[in-house]
Amino acid sequence: MLGLIHRPRRTSMQQERQQEPENPNVLRFTRKGKVRRPKTDRKRIKSRIPELLELEDLVYRYQDFVSVNPELEVRMNSLSLPLYSITVGQQQRRVPTLLVLAGVHGIERIGSQVNLALLHNLLVRLAWDENLQGLMEKIQVVFLPILNPGGMYRNTRSNLNGVDLNRNSPIESEDRVGRLVGGQRFSKRFPWYRGSKGAMMEAENQVLERVIERQVANQPFAMALDIHSGFGFHDRIWFPYAYRREPMRDIDQYMALKLLWDRNYPHHEYIYEPQSMHYLTHGDLWDYFYKKLHHQPGVFMPLTLEMGSWTWIRKRPAQLFSYFGLFNPVVEHRQARVLRRHLALFDFLMSATASYQKWLPEENRKQDLRQMAFNLWYQQED
Repeated sequence: MLGLIHRPRRTSMQQERQQEPENPNVLRFTRKGKVRRPKTDRKRIKSRIPELLELEDLVYRYQDFVSVNPELEVRMNSLSLPLYSITVGQQQRRVPTLLVLAGVHGIERIGSQVNLALLHNLLVRLAWDENLQGLMEKIQVVFLPILNPGGMYRNTRSNLNGVDLNRNSPIESEDRVGRLVGGQRFSKRFPWYRGSKGAMMEAENQVLERVIERQVANQPFAMALDIHSGFGFHDRIWFPYAYRREPMRDIDQYMALKLLWDRNYPHHEYIYEPQSMHYLTHGDLWDYFYKKLHHQPGVFMPLTLEMGSWTWIRKRPAQLFSYFGLFNPVVEHRQARVLRRHLALFDFLMSATASYQKWLPEENRKQDLRQMAFNLWYQQED
């Protein structure tokens, strides 16, 4: 059974900043299981972005269960920071797919740590859990734990070019947005900078687009979970749109997923809602990818997990005086609680991906689900 989910590990060495790899090779490990790189580089990475070393350690220890692609190398002078995608599960082209990513904003380090905790849990269980092994014969799970390694290295929201990756897509809001938070073009010195008008998306977003085109587009069913922090007192599961307040055409599918989640986990504490209930933005990535894939075969359902970091601040108000503390738990036991908090959600999304045909609404139920969604989320906009 496990033979179907074994893929060789691949990587590449690149010399130019943010350049797509051309000749993938086997990852080169030392005898101690470390990716080969200069000792000085390793020390710098360990002190500034240890999550990258943790990811490489997972790849080494569970190499029989993963397929690794170094999609990009972000160059900072002589230092190279790879952007990895990791695939676990069935490798056929047409298979239900769950994409889990984090680190879109470098300062939101806890998102990447949660992503790594989910990956670690999955790989450890694959060694002994026959039920999970059977599930992974039916689906593939694609991880992008650190989409913005340069921003994480520098502890900034933006990438090395000063661009906010989640304001960078060519989508314009249909209504007024917050002067800064909705995305701005007048200066990269201010947060939420979108990039120059008419320019291509940033290299990191091009990687995400390439992964989606390669492993998500044209699948019979695909779901994405993008992990963030920095808003509210509650953990929220958001779905598009962010550029308009009207519901999308497939709102019945999101309503069906909510009902399924509520029935199976009636005591959960997530708030499930469209992002537009709180604010609109230009350049949202998931608005862009949802609209791009909407007319292709199959179903694509992007979700965002927005972890309520204000709760961490309320319990430790001193975090207000730290930019890092606004987005991350800084107390060890609280961080551990966050890392285990979302395992049930991840298991649910894997099962929902594998069994999508059992819960996606049939035609005769869609109108009722649309009406339920309208009454719950959009009635105030009437």
